[in-house]
This record gives sequence, C-alpha cells and structure tokens, in this order.
Amino acid sequence: MDLPPASASDPHLNLMTTPVRALLKRAPVTISPTVSIRAAAQLMSEQRVSSVLLVEQDHLFGLVTDRDLRNRAVAAGLDTSLAVLEIATIAPLTIHIDAPGFEALLMMARHNIHHVPVMDGQRIAGMITATDLTEQHSTSAVYMVGDIYKQPSLEGLVAAAVKVKALQKHLANAGASAYSTGHIVTAIADALTGRLLQLGERELGPAPVDYVWVAAGSQGRNEQTAKSDQDNCMILDDAYDPVAHGPYFEALANYVCDGLDACGYVYCPGEMMAKTDTWRQPRARWAEYFHSWVETPEPTALMLTCVFFDVRAVFGRTELLTDLRRHVLERTRGNRLFLAHLVNNALSRHPPLGLFGGISPIKSGEHKGTVDLKMNGIVPIIDLARICALAAGHDAVSTQDRLLHAAESGEINSKDAHDLRDALEFLASLRIRHQAQRIAVGQAADNYLELEELSNFERQQMKDAFSVVKTLQDVLGQRYQAGRF
Repeated sequence: MDLPPASASDPHLNLMTTPVRALLKRAPVTISPTVSIRAAAQLMSEQRVSSVLLVEQDHLFGLVTDRDLRNRAVAAGLDTSLAVLEIATIAPLTIHIDAPGFEALLMMARHNIHHVPVMDGQRIAGMITATDLTEQHSTSAVYMVGDIYKQPSLEGLVAAAVKVKALQKHLANAGASAYSTGHIVTAIADALTGRLLQLGERELGPAPVDYVWVAAGSQGRNEQTAKSDQDNCMILDDAYDPVAHGPYFEALANYVCDGLDACGYVYCPGEMMAKTDTWRQPRARWAEYFHSWVETPEPTALMLTCVFFDVRAVFGRTELLTDLRRHVLERTRGNRLFLAHLVNNALSRHPPLGLFGGISPIKSGEHKGTVDLKMNGIVPIIDLARICALAAGHDAVSTQDRLLHAAESGEINSKDAHDLRDALEFLASLRIRHQAQRIAVGQAADNYLELEELSNFERQQMKDAFSVVKTLQDVLGQRYQAGRF
C-alpha cells in the first residue's frame, strides 16, 4: 500500500524527527515586565525579532509579540510609556526543548498562536515561531488555522476547508502517526467551528446567556480524518429561557451546522447535532439525559453514550461541560450494571476474523471483498477504551489517552494496553493512508480497504491487530460474566 514518497525537504517529515532544540536560532530575547511598551518595541526592532519574553529573576511572566504591539497598543491608542506587562500574554503556553518540532506545530495549530517559549526545565531556552516550523508551507496546519480565523464569510471558510484533504494526504506522505494526524485534522475542524460561531454571533448579536459548543464523536476524541460527518451539541446556561432565548440559539446552531456541511463536514445521519432541538439544551437537562442513559441503559441509550460520552468543549464557556462531565463520571465509576451493558454492546462489534483466525472480508454487497477498517477495526478499540475510562471515572477523551490511563489505573494490564495502542495506531494509519491514496486519484475517501492493497507483511500485522482486539474483548466479557467488573 504505497503512497508517493515525501519530499526530502518536507517540513512535516523533518518535524517528526527534529527536536525543538535543533530549531532554535538564537538566545532568548528577554525584558523586564516593568519596562515601557516603547522600550520593548525598540528592543524588538534592534534585535529584529517578532516577540520578546517578559522575565523577572529568571521567571517567565509573559510574552509580547509584534501583533500585541499593533492590536493592544497602537490600534488601541495606549500610552506607550505604560509597562509592557499591560499588553502581554500572561503565563503563555510553553514547550520543552527536547520535544519534537511536530508537537510545537500541533500546539500552535490547536491554539491559533504563532510564538511558543521553549523551556529547558525551569530555564528559558529560547522562542520558536510558526515560521521556524513551517517555512510558510501552504498546507501547514498553523497557517490554515490562521487563515480560517481571518475569513469574513462562509465562502472564505469553504475555500479554506478544501485544503483539509490535501493536508491529510501530505501528512500520510510524510509518515505522520495516526495520533498526530487526528489531532491536526481535528484542529482544522475546531477552527472552522469556532470561526462559524464568531460569524454567527456577528450576524445575530451576542448570545443572551452563556453556552458552550461541544464536539462529540471523532472530533471530540481528536481523531477526525478527511472522511468525517458532524457530531456536536450545545450546553446552555441554566438561565436559558426557551421562549426568550430559543430562537437565537436555534438560528446560531443552524448557521454553524449548515456552515460545517458546506465546508465538507456532512450532517450526522442520526441528526446528533446542535441544530436538533434535543441536543441544544441547558445544563440541567443534559444532566437528566446522562442520568437516564446510565440508570436505564437500553439500546438507544447505549448508542447515544458512544457519541456523547466522547465530548470536548470547542468554543464558549467550558465550565458548563467540565461540571457536567464531573457529574457524569461520578455516576459511571464502578457502576457494574451500566458497564456490563456497555461491554455487551461493545462485543456486538468485532474484528473480521474467520473460524481459523484468518481475515474475513465482507462477503457481499457494494463493498464485497474489503475490510471496514473503521467499524470492524478501530471502533471496537474505541469502545474498549471508553469502557475503561468510564469504569475508572477518568476524564480522558482521546482513545490513546484512555488506554494509557487504563494501564495506570489497572483496568487492564500494561502489556494489553500497549498492544491495544499499537493495534489502534496501525489500523488508524492504514485508514489514513488508504483515504490519502483515494484522494490522490480523485476518489472519495472511505473506510473500505481491499486486502490486495496490503503487502503480506501488512496483512500479518492486520491479523495480529485484530487478534489483540478480539482477545481484549474476550477478557472484558469474561470479567463481567464472572461478576468482577
């Protein structure tokens, strides 16, 4: 299953193996937080840098960029004799000097920032910028996110979203891990969502009560690919009045969901989206939903848990989700009846292994002879990881993070957790490469892989991955049946 080789100068490929340490170009440029804005600007001009670190007694207080000077000082008509601390970003995000450059790229994309201080323990080692990482590459996630937030209309967002498929193909060519690819592709979806909400509020006016827009499913887990539909919802403050506030939030949700559909994130076939009244409710109503699903885990409830237990705040007042998640995890931790139903539901989706352990492709229909990498390979691992997280009451959402915690908390032993993580990375990487290959020849991305696309070695790896999943499914099934879950 070969893709065209990545260029030797491919920035993403280089960033896989290059530590941040190797990308630093100079010693850190620092200044006291108490000096004037004018002095800070003069220093940046003299040193020819786009940012300066605010340091006092070797402690990092903040960061000022040329954008801060423009937007927070000059444009705001601020007195430049004031302390530079007035326009600084306090307690900025930082990265360790030995982290891979790719991690810095991901941080910038997710938070829409272009400067990250580099730390060597407690020592300030320097500054890394988006330009250092990407060399202005047109499909860089950092520049794509920045471009998205500059768009004044839906038409501009649609044009920006077209680059997502090229980005995934590029990352596949560069050998990016499935974990990193998922986070980066999801960062683009988050940015499109955030910008649509900003444009929606610009058109409709400010929200009458606080809310948080929540990503669910693969976006919530940071595991999106170029083949993704929408799963989202809105949690509203309990001050919400359906008569007074309902029309506003209905209009805002429709604006965002319709916009995402136009950008290529098609409507959820099951209508699990914020534009559906059921999934646009105040926090108290959401608490009732989760209580019902946990206490009465009938089939529909179990289906909904697979979507709405994998949630992450994207835009708005995040505390609304944080408080709700804490409430939910208190109910799921050690809840044997609920967890037993989840296990039984998870066992309904199993790897495609035949009677004698061989790979058994789909027997008939449109996808005859293929393997559904998503539903028969990746989803069973997601299900197992979700069960472990809910059993332990842990708030991790990413499948890889859930498996890490499952080993730490003893939900499954460390070897099994490691094997599951490896199986997930292998199967998810196959899926991304398969989709990239189809995109490269003008076909729509899908999840159906023909075994002929694989080498004999890859077929054996796939068989081993499926066997790992089947073994862990059996372990959880037996544990529940023995009454020890």
